[in-house]
Amino acid sequence: MKFINSVKYISTSLLAAVLICTLSSSNVSPQEPSDPPKKTFTVVLDPGHGGAALGAVGRKSKEKDIVLDISLKLKKDLEEKLGINVLLTRSTDVDVAFRTRSEIANKNHADLFVSIHANSANNARRKNPQVTGTETLVLGFHRMNEQDVAIRENADMLLEDNYEENNADLIGFDPKDPSSYIVFKVMKRQYRDRSIRLASLIQNEFITSNRPNRGVKEQGLAVLSRASMPAVLTEIGFISSPTEEDYMLSEEGQAEIVKNLTEAIKNYKVAVAK
Repeated sequence: MKFINSVKYISTSLLAAVLICTLSSSNVSPQEPSDPPKKTFTVVLDPGHGGAALGAVGRKSKEKDIVLDISLKLKKDLEEKLGINVLLTRSTDVDVAFRTRSEIANKNHADLFVSIHANSANNARRKNPQVTGTETLVLGFHRMNEQDVAIRENADMLLEDNYEENNADLIGFDPKDPSSYIVFKVMKRQYRDRSIRLASLIQNEFITSNRPNRGVKEQGLAVLSRASMPAVLTEIGFISSPTEEDYMLSEEGQAEIVKNLTEAIKNYKVAVAK
């Protein structure tokens, strides 16, 4: 991000020059510079569906209930084991609009948005209990124009008093300068690259638990389309498969899924910090 770095360099140089002049004229010894406070890593977990929106339905369970149970456990795991700040788009059995889900992440300047779902291979004509596996989805190119809108709407956060502390990557961006909007293109590309990285890490963790791997896929998902940060939707298994439904309902199965997702997020956090 050469443009941003250049602005940051110029701003820092000017500030340093002013500080030196001020200290010289007042004969005050300079103090050791203190590091700026680090932004807390924030993850927004999005349990799919809720309320009247049941999601996929199995023999004895509903998607909305399974994904809420797992999201609540994952929140606890991420907070206690990794010290991550975790927000939920819902913590009870209520439906939340697609746009509201991503807006929660945007308004809280989240580092990641992870939507959790259960899959189904059944259709109106027939049931397909033999289909199993996990897959993780990223935003398809044909809906990425909606992400442009979300990023632009978030430009007002740069006018906050403490935006430099909370949005270090954007220091030097001027919302009033059209040329600065090239930053958005860089950001969107980075969001996509990092979304794919997180999705791959999630699938790799599922593989370690011997879950069938259906891979990382692109889809034009409404719930991801307005997220202005790396975002994925992970399908943790097929509720239409009796075997996988039982697994997702069991304490052991849920614990393993939570472990997989915790490890993937931990590995992502380490990778992007390098």
